[in-house]
Amino acid sequence: MSADSASDQIHYDVIILGKGPAGLQAAVHASRAKARVAVLGRIARSSLHKAHVENYCCMGSVMSGEQMLAQGRSQAEGFGAGFMETDVVELSELPEPGAGGRFAVTVESGETLFCHALILAMGISRNRLNIPGEKALLGKGVSYCVDCDGNFYRGEPVAVAGNGSAAATGALTLLMIANEVHLIYRDLEVDERLKEQVEASGIIAHPGRWPSAIHGQDGVERLTLDDGAEIAVKGVFIELGAKGALEIATRLGVAMDQEDIRFIGVDRRQRTSVDGVFAAGDICGPPWQMAKAIGEGCVAGLAAAEFVRKAKGVK
Repeated sequence: MSADSASDQIHYDVIILGKGPAGLQAAVHASRAKARVAVLGRIARSSLHKAHVENYCCMGSVMSGEQMLAQGRSQAEGFGAGFMETDVVELSELPEPGAGGRFAVTVESGETLFCHALILAMGISRNRLNIPGEKALLGKGVSYCVDCDGNFYRGEPVAVAGNGSAAATGALTLLMIANEVHLIYRDLEVDERLKEQVEASGIIAHPGRWPSAIHGQDGVERLTLDDGAEIAVKGVFIELGAKGALEIATRLGVAMDQEDIRFIGVDRRQRTSVDGVFAAGDICGPPWQMAKAIGEGCVAGLAAAEFVRKAKGVK
């Protein structure tokens, strides 16, 4: 299966969320185990993409993260994995898993894919604007999760900041809750269909702009943009990049790590608390090292492929 043909298929054995080292290694091993694999995400959003690596075993010279990720993708494609340059906006477990799979994966375009096993390798969301007022007003109007906190702002004016699918889908969700929704973005990097949804909605868009300060005493009162404009809002949702691990995992009922609820809990085979869902890489916690991510990706890919074989009754 080539990269171009991935979007023509809707049923897979394994769908991998994330194109960093954990996701790519999982794709290599699951594909080599004869699973039909699709890898979703945007490779440029991997934390490795802009890094340089010199501490990886058996590597003789410094390599750019971008180069390593490109080679990893090519390697996975060589074993049959398909790639889609899109973010996931919703995951759900089917009430009665059948021949087509047990999970439904909806992407930015609105297309739904089905699979028997999922591997969560999206990394962690570093959702910080690092602007005045952000830290002081956290929990008092500043939030990093529309799905978690949106209902607290029913009938109120709110703003969403971000350039990716989390911001776009978050703003669309808030339209059903808030009385006014502002979307602040430098450049909306989402699928064309999702962009059209935003443009056709009642969202007040501020293209080419970015927040510079959040103001308020006991709660958020207004947001200042980088051109000096001010917007009166009660809530500011900071949604950078794709849907965060916490949002996606909790929608599926995946348990978080008992020692640190910011990360997904897994066993030694990278299995989560939900049958058929595996996780690998930064999403499972520190250390933030490529070697750890690749090792966990290897285990998750093999375990997911084995799970699929058993689900299909293949020896």
